Amino acid sequence: MTLSARLEQSAPIPLAADITCANGELLALVGPSGSGKSTILRCLAGLHRPTGGHVRCADETWFDAGRGVNVTPQQRRVGFVFQHYALFPHLTALANVALALHHLPAHQRAAKARQWLARANLEGLETRRPGELSGGQQQRVALARALAREPQVLLLDEPFSAVDQVTRRKLLRQLIELRRSLAIPIVLVTHDLEEASLLADRMTVLHHGRTLQTAPPDEMLARPVSALVARLTDQPNLFVGQVRQQSPESDTTVVEWLGRPLLATHQPDFAVGDTVCWLVPEGGVVLVREHQVDRENTVAARVSERLAWRGHATVTARVADRRDAALSFAIGASVAQRRGIDPGASVLLQLQKSAIRLIPADPAIIAQLGAAGDLPP
Repeated sequence: MTLSARLEQSAPIPLAADITCANGELLALVGPSGSGKSTILRCLAGLHRPTGGHVRCADETWFDAGRGVNVTPQQRRVGFVFQHYALFPHLTALANVALALHHLPAHQRAAKARQWLARANLEGLETRRPGELSGGQQQRVALARALAREPQVLLLDEPFSAVDQVTRRKLLRQLIELRRSLAIPIVLVTHDLEEASLLADRMTVLHHGRTLQTAPPDEMLARPVSALVARLTDQPNLFVGQVRQQSPESDTTVVEWLGRPLLATHQPDFAVGDTVCWLVPEGGVVLVREHQVDRENTVAARVSERLAWRGHATVTARVADRRDAALSFAIGASVAQRRGIDPGASVLLQLQKSAIRLIPADPAIIAQLGAAGDLPP
């Protein structure tokens, strides 16, 4: 069972989005506020009707603008967890879940609702109302209610945004565990790229309602199709350069950046003289010893920031003391401490050839990158 959609409209939020989510897959929709993520979920659920396109699930057509088909939300068998849960405040947790069981005989609903609450680890809380539950407990009631419909598709609209960080991590682990027993398409809307990377099989990046790229998280971060996608996925090491040499026989493309040559694996889509954006993931920036200065793609830099968290450190170092030419890389916190990687320290970094990715130049992104995007004469 695959969920697929083409959604088009010009207002109130423009849409030109293509969405595909396979059976058992979790697809994360990411992008800035106003990019249409929640509107897409509402279109999939039948709560909003776009002006064009289609929505199909398996062999069923839920919406087709050209044929005038628009199946009601009740008929679509969609489980929907809203950002603020949308629980009925005057009903108990048990009654909120039982509302989704209208397809069962009345005498079976309470027992079935108890089973779903138990699967959500909410035993003993059946008689409490939403106001008597924590944010995390309310979220689990909402998820139990969504799944009680035995939906063909599960839609999650920023389900963890209203809980604290500790609760969020617990809920993420529970959702990862629950996923293993759900053989249905799951579409998640989130602003949190870390959350998307942790949960999703694939990510779709949206901007102004338009699908820019869909790919597994690792591929998205390593090989964004455009500078805009790199920007929207918070790639820290994004710069501008100029192609100076193409050597397919040595599998090398040479890019000039800040007056120095950088060697990348051969990328034939670019011609000598082309202005390009280029990026290197944090994992492609390696701290090396001073005696290794002869390695390819080594640059000297000065540490401007070190942030440590849970045994890991993210370090930012400026090349030639330029604010707009800062490289970010990650190392173990103990390694950083042992080697004196503190603000003001000089470091030698190697940009791994295989990790450097060239991207077509985007004038708007080049303008944002500032003086580090200035090209040599």
